[in-house]
Amino acid sequence: MYATVEAFLNDWKEEADLTIQVLDRLTDASLSQAVSEAQPRTLGEIAWHIVQSVSVFFNQLGLEQEIPAVEESSAAAIVNAYSRTNESAIAEFTKKWAGQDNKLVEEVKLFGFIDTTYAGVLDKLVRHQIHHRGQLTILMRQAGLVAPGVYGPNEEETAAMKAAREQS
Repeated sequence: MYATVEAFLNDWKEEADLTIQVLDRLTDASLSQAVSEAQPRTLGEIAWHIVQSVSVFFNQLGLEQEIPAVEESSAAAIVNAYSRTNESAIAEFTKKWAGQDNKLVEEVKLFGFIDTTYAGVLDKLVRHQIHHRGQLTILMRQAGLVAPGVYGPNEEETAAMKAAREQS
């Protein structure tokens, strides 16, 4: 849980950068990769859900963020929408919440029915993004893409580091 606005902003900026790294690897062809035959939700739909959820969660904090509409089915549109949405949300959050650490402990009902605090909403936002980013990386592999190492090197990055060590 976050005790300061600055702690959240530092964590969020790091997580948002990781999300952009994942979104940057998407291709237009990969967007149609479905979870499974039984679960037809696609990689593209999950990616757009991540984009839209940034505004949804920040709106729960009383900020006025426009929820971006699905513009087009292109990987570039997704990463651009995420970047714009993230920048807008962080700018407004910083403007309205700077120095407001005491507000983090105030109670609020997330989505009108989940008892939590403002810090709890921020925590759920970060965890929600991480959860769906993990889904994206699995679907990326299924679509034949190499997902970036997020919290450590991926298989390909590990192999390259091992090969470099062996050559030296």
